Parts: sequence; C-alpha cells; structure tokens
Amino acid sequence: MAFESLTDKLQNVFKNLRSKGRLTEEDVKTALKEVRMALLEADVSFKVTKQFVKAVEERAIGQDVMNGLNPGQMVIKIVNEELISLMGSETTEIAFAPGKSVTTILLCGLQGAGKTTAAAKLSGNLMKKGKRPLLAACDVYRPAAVKQLEVNGEKVGVPVFTMGTDHSPVDIAKAAVEHAKKNDRNVVILDTAGRLQIDEDMMNELVAIRNAVEVTQSILVVDAMTGQEAVNVAEEFSNRVGIDGVILTKLDGDTRGGAALSVKAITGKPILYAGMGEKLTDLEQFYPDRMANRILGMGDVLSLIEKAEENIDIDEETGRDMAHRLKKGEFNYNDYLESMKQMRKMGGLSSILGLLPGLGIKGKDLEGMVDEKQLKQTEAIIYSMTKEERENPKIMSLPRKGRIAKGAGVDIAVVNRFCKQFEQTRKMMKQMPGMFGKRGGGMFGGLGGFGGPGGMKFPF
Repeated sequence: MAFESLTDKLQNVFKNLRSKGRLTEEDVKTALKEVRMALLEADVSFKVTKQFVKAVEERAIGQDVMNGLNPGQMVIKIVNEELISLMGSETTEIAFAPGKSVTTILLCGLQGAGKTTAAAKLSGNLMKKGKRPLLAACDVYRPAAVKQLEVNGEKVGVPVFTMGTDHSPVDIAKAAVEHAKKNDRNVVILDTAGRLQIDEDMMNELVAIRNAVEVTQSILVVDAMTGQEAVNVAEEFSNRVGIDGVILTKLDGDTRGGAALSVKAITGKPILYAGMGEKLTDLEQFYPDRMANRILGMGDVLSLIEKAEENIDIDEETGRDMAHRLKKGEFNYNDYLESMKQMRKMGGLSSILGLLPGLGIKGKDLEGMVDEKQLKQTEAIIYSMTKEERENPKIMSLPRKGRIAKGAGVDIAVVNRFCKQFEQTRKMMKQMPGMFGKRGGGMFGGLGGFGGPGGMKFPF
C-alpha cells in the first residue's frame, strides 16, 4: 500500500511529540531530522525534502507553537499543511477547450507506465461527468497497444478510433479529431507510443502531434512505483515537450510515495489523477489535502463517501429497510450477502478500512484480516442454507448446520463458529444505532465477521 512505510515512521515521530507536555526547539529539530530521513527513504527528492523541512521548521519554532496548549498537535498541523502545499494545495481539474467543439488530450509517457490503461480509465471517468470521449490509438509501434485500447474502450463503453499500424501517429491524430467532430464526440484522448527510455524520436513525434492538432492538454502518465525516476521523467517531458499535468499510476502498489510528493514541486505541474487499482474504474481525482491525511494516517472519509455513493446500488426503500433491521439487531444472512456484494464494488474491505481514520490499521495488518479464501467459504456456507434459514437465523439447529457444512464442503465446526460470530455481530449492531444513515446500513452493517468463518477479525 502506498506510503505505508512513510506513514508508520511519521506516526512514530508524532507519537513522541504528543507525549511531551512542552516542546523545546531541540525537540522540534530532533523530530524534523526523523521526518527528513523518512521522506528521503520514501524516495522524495533531496531538494524537495530540504525545502519541506525548512518550511516546517520556520513555522514550528515560534512562540505561538512552543507556548501553545498542545504544541505537539500544532507541529502535526503544520506538517499536514506543508504536505498539502507540497502536492499542490488545490485540486486541479482537466481544462476543456472553451468555445471549441472538441477538447484534445495528449497522453504521453514511457512504456510500461500504464498509459493505455490510464487512457481508458480517464475516458470512463470523463463519461461519468457527462463528456462524450473518443479514444484514439496512436501507438503504431507496439502491436498489442491498438487491441488493448479497443478491448478496454469496449469495457468502459467508449468508442476507439484506429487506423491500424500502417499510418503515422500524426495522421491518426488528425483523423481522430476530424472523426470526433463528425460524430458528436467532444473529447479526444490520444494514446501515444511510449519507449523504454526517453529518446529524440519519441520527443519529436510528440511535438509533431502537438503541431498537427490543437492539443488542449498534454498529460504525462508516470509509474509511481519507479519513485524518484518518475520525477526525473516528469521533469524531462515538462522541459522537452511541455505538460499540463500528471497521472500517477500504481499508487496503490508497493511504492514509497516519493513521486507523489515530488512531482508538483519539481515540475510545477499538478497531479490530476491517481491510479489506485487494476480495475478500469480505479482512477481517483487527486486531492492534495486528502492525500496528506492518508500519509499522516488520518484516513480519508470524503473519498470513502464518494466511493460509496458511486458504487452502492441499493434502492432507497431497501436501504431504509435494511438499516431498520440493523438498528434492531434483526439483519439476516441475505443482508450479509448483500453487504459483501456492495463491499466488493467499493474495492473490498482492505480498500474501505484504509480510508477510515483512527483505526491504527496498517496495510500489512489488513492482509491478515481480509482473507479472500475465507470470504468465499463464508459465501458457500450462506448459499448452502435454505431460503427460510437465511431469512431467520434463529432457527439454526445442529442438524441444519450439519447439512449446511456438507453443502459448503467445510467442517461443521466452521459453520458453528460462523453462526456464533454472526449472532455476536447482530447483538453489537443493536447497541450501535448511530452508525446507520438512510443507506449506510447496507454497506457497513453486514461487514461484521468479514474475517470469514476462521475468525471475526474486524467486527462492524
């Protein structure tokens, strides 16, 4: 999970600060030395790290902070604000051509950065915002690129303009824009070729495309997992071709996070989106303030709410009914199955817990808490129940459990454990009515026991 190591180190620093009633100048400097080491280990640029620590120190070593009621918290607040400033302060949207029938977006980047996938993700994202995008396959050097774009375009419901691999990228780009104008598509996304490394031919081709068509935005796609190298690539593209923004891919992977913290400071160009998973829906608008909260272990409730609103498809009446049953501790196994379905749409329990503040759960801990094999085993147990058993958990008897165990292919002890945990969750839900809103019950209520039949590792 992105930033995990950095988050752990920063939280240790802040824990030490909070434990002190008063802070001396030496306390602050010692803490900032550790912050500096944590940032460098996260592959943040040395220049950016030096400027960041200096900015925090200048604000933190002052009378208002040192003599404040909670100086430790004040320093954390300053670090948070400087992190936000480092990543761009404000969220930047893609600019669309004013008064033009077509906005043209040029996607560029090195091979392997995930550019073609990012093109499809971006097109799907823009379509949700009411745009009518067209994907254009301008990579004529990698035979699979055209097919990959066509397949992904079909998955997100966006048409793809192709001319095969026998035409120049410049001609394809020009034809794509004309095609868009004639077919009522108001955004063209040009998926250009990447190279294993930056070379003259690559840069000249991008410049030629920009000269041939009226490009509204040039967006660089960089792999966050390459760390500081991603920043070097961004700087090179910015200087040679000119870019308006960056899409960071694979930010959910085993990355130290240095690229996200350095790109804006080095290039002056904002991060527009972050790729947070392999699904074509896993492209998030980049919010500097929310990312700073995640880095500092403060969670990201706003992103969680947006994810829920976008993915949960329970109708209002069903949601109210489920929430009512949850408040009374009367939810059943059908509700449990529905919650599992909705949770998966939101990216799984790991994704949800990673956005909740104050739980103190780290990425490596989540791996042990969320076992997909156990989740499937849980589903098999419920699917082996009769309609009556699913609707009324109270009728569960030993003979019934024995039959269910055979149907699910598990030992009866596993079924016994799961049913016991389910009852415990029902009782707990009855005592926690404040958790449920009009629709929230369907999402969180059935999450109790999602550790699976092997153990209720995270009861909601």
